[in-house]
This record gives sequence, C-alpha cells and structure tokens, in this order.
Amino acid sequence: MIRKILARIGLVREAAPEVPAPAQRVVEARDDEAGWRPVSQSKRDLSPVTQKRMMELAHYAWEQHRVANRLIELPLAFILGDGVSIKVDDDEAQAWLDAWWGDPITRLDLNIEKRVRELALFGEQLIITFVNPIDGHVRHGAIDPSAIAEVVTDPENSSLPIGVTVETETGVKRTYKVILDGEDAELLRVPALVLRDGMTAGECHFWRINDLLTGCRGRSDLLSAIDLADALSQLIFGEVERAVALRSMVWDVKVTGATPDDIDELSRKMEPPAPMSIRVHNESVEWNVLSPKLESADAAGTLRSVRNEILGGASIPEHWFGGGGDVNRATAAEMDEPTYKVFRRRQLLWKAILEAEARYVLRRRLIAQGRSPRELDRPEMKPKADFPTMQAIDVSRYAQALGQVVSACAAAISAGLMTDEIAVGLIALVAGKMGIEIDAEAMLADARAASEKRREADAFATPPVDPVEPVDPAKTGDAQG
Repeated sequence: MIRKILARIGLVREAAPEVPAPAQRVVEARDDEAGWRPVSQSKRDLSPVTQKRMMELAHYAWEQHRVANRLIELPLAFILGDGVSIKVDDDEAQAWLDAWWGDPITRLDLNIEKRVRELALFGEQLIITFVNPIDGHVRHGAIDPSAIAEVVTDPENSSLPIGVTVETETGVKRTYKVILDGEDAELLRVPALVLRDGMTAGECHFWRINDLLTGCRGRSDLLSAIDLADALSQLIFGEVERAVALRSMVWDVKVTGATPDDIDELSRKMEPPAPMSIRVHNESVEWNVLSPKLESADAAGTLRSVRNEILGGASIPEHWFGGGGDVNRATAAEMDEPTYKVFRRRQLLWKAILEAEARYVLRRRLIAQGRSPRELDRPEMKPKADFPTMQAIDVSRYAQALGQVVSACAAAISAGLMTDEIAVGLIALVAGKMGIEIDAEAMLADARAASEKRREADAFATPPVDPVEPVDPAKTGDAQG
C-alpha cells in the first residue's frame, strides 16, 4: 500500500508488466492529484534559479559594498567574540570532542568563523561527514550551497528535511541523508524510511536560516539589502563625481571692441595664467573665472536615509557605522539593546548547531565501540557549547542594584512578606546580569547549611565542674576560733 502511494507521487516505480516511465520530481500537483504535496521545493521557497542568483548577488554585495559587508561581519564578531569551545563532563567524551574539533581537516578552531559567515551570507550550509568505521571519528567537509539541486522533506512532515540532492558541474546528482538527532527507525515513518534508503551519497548536516517552517530553503541575511546597498554605492560615487565637477573651472576673457579676427588671434596666443604670475591688460580686456553651478541639493540627507534603511533592517544603529547623528552616550546604550537581542538569537542558533553536531560525533563513537547511543541521555554526556558574553557589563550599576535587592529582600523576609526561596531567586536574577550563573535552590540550601554551622559554633556551652568535697561548718568554726 505504501509503495503504491509513493508511486502515485512519483517517488518510486510501481511494479507493472510494462516498463514504467522514469520517476520525476514533483513541482506542483496536477488537477488530478489534488491533495498531494511535493516532497521538495515548497511554495514558500524561491525558485532554484532565483535561489542561486541570490547567493551570487549576496557574495558580490559582501565583497563590493562596505555597508553590506558590515551587515555580515558585525554580527559575526559579536557571536564569536573571544572564541567558542565545546565541553562535556565525561572525560572520554571530551577527548572525542577535542579530536573532532581539532581534526587537521575539520579545524573548527579556524573554520567556525567561515561557517558563521557563510550561513549568514548564503542562508544555508551543507556540511558532509566522513566517519572512520574503526573508531567512529568524524571529519567534516563542505559543499557550496549553490550546488544544491533540491531538498527532500518527510512526505508526512514538510518541516523536516531528510535529504539533500547536489548537482555537480558535469550534471551528476548525488543525494545525502540529512543527519537526524536519533535513529531513523525511531524518528521516521515508512514513507520517509523508503526515501532514505535511496540516499546513498553519505550523511550531511543541513542548516538554514531566514526560512519558514514549511519551506525547504534558507535565505541570505542580505536578501532585502542587496539593491539598497548597490543604490547607496551609486549615490556615493555620484557625489564623488559631482565634487570633482565642482572643482572644474575655465577662464572667460572679454575683449571690448575687438573684431572676430582679433579674437581668433588672441585665442591662439593667449595662455591661462600660471599661479603667482602677473597679468597686465587695459580696460578693454576683462578676465573672469567660471565654475559650474550644478544646482544640486545636498545629498547628505539622501545618503543617510538610504544607509539607515539598510542598517535599520538589520537592527544595527546608525552610530555603529560611522554616523553619530544626534546620538549621545545615554541614547546609544538604549539603541544598542535591540541589536544585542538580534545577535544573541543568532548566537543561540549556533549554540544549538554545534551541540547537535557534537552529539552526532559522540553517537558515532559509541556505535563504533558497540555501545548504546542511549548513553547520550546521561547528563554527563550532554555537550555544551560555550560562547562569549555578547556585550560589556556595567558592573558598578548592577553591583549597586544587587545591594539594594539584598537589603529589600532581607527587610521583606523579616516582615514576613517574602519567602527565602523568592528572595534568593531575585538575588540570582540580578547576579545573572553580571554574568554569574546561580542555582537559586542550591544556593539557598548551602546558605542554610552554613548558617546552621555558624549557630552551632556561636552557641555557649557551660564548662564541666570538678567535684568539690562538702565543707564541715564545725571544722570551719574551730579553725576560725
């Protein structure tokens, strides 16, 4: 039954006495196939030709237009900052991740910057994997996303890519399986499993941005800025040409009472005066300098409007691109906040990407050793990507706020208006602004234990008294007498 369904949408050939026609990729359903959907190229995607053209133009804009270049490079600098690392609590697993990270071919310490740049530039990234069958060591390679011919999705779940077909310059097509975070048999149903069986080129990671849940392809961060960046460059070059033209001048010489022949004779003999020279003439000769008056409006406003349209679309404030405007230190700090939020979202995306790739590395190592991939469910086997802090922290401001919060919480607890748990949570929240991650529950437990120890140390204990013999009053009186 499943095979008949797949045959109807053109994915496999249905058995028949005669030779069936070759299966073709479905682009859109015909009238007699209403209700069926294609397994690649969603209606939400650009056409394949437009997709490839977008990548070419984005690369050109990144190379040629400074403002477009900054739209890619500024987020990259904030996302990576002082470097990225991947950590796991298990020592053996950490050694596997270190071998993958520093592999002489993969070299993520060098190539992570290029990967972040190209994902933003092209909107997609196709990373193919090579696995050592002996020890499970994973090595990465890359394929230019412009070579992607189609992205195949799960027939029952259009949001899940399960394969990527690439086409070489000679027209040869190869289909790679998209790596899923788990075993195929547990994650996919029969129609997707049948499709995956025909993908024999290898395995790959396929990442995309600026896409929709029901789309198959990603889009460049520069897609909406390419034309504007080109227009800005044309305006700038136009202003340069105008400035050169304004510096042009000619000498206008008026000779009163001269005949046409006299003027021709003078024009042949007369030369422009050299700087610091002396010019002598009578009242019949008048010399004037003529310069062009282009009557062109000041283009500074136009340039600023176009530039801010480009920067604003990327949530980058004007003063980050050499334009101070009316910005002072206080307003600049407020304008920066949306930018950091946007950059942080991309940083979290890359955190998820690296952790997913690290889990695949660990899974292949476990399988090569004959161990169960379910070991990845243990907390000490969960990889964590460590990224730098996105922005500088004003410690003095948060330190003052921390003191105020602690005092207010102490007063509220004394008045019976707040529990210890809520108070510690508020303190942890302010400490988090300073880059200090605090587990509120653990901190409260430790604080209570420390307080109990201090109470025990401060408690007064009566020292033991040596036994004393009772005093006989009679003897005492005799002694006194």
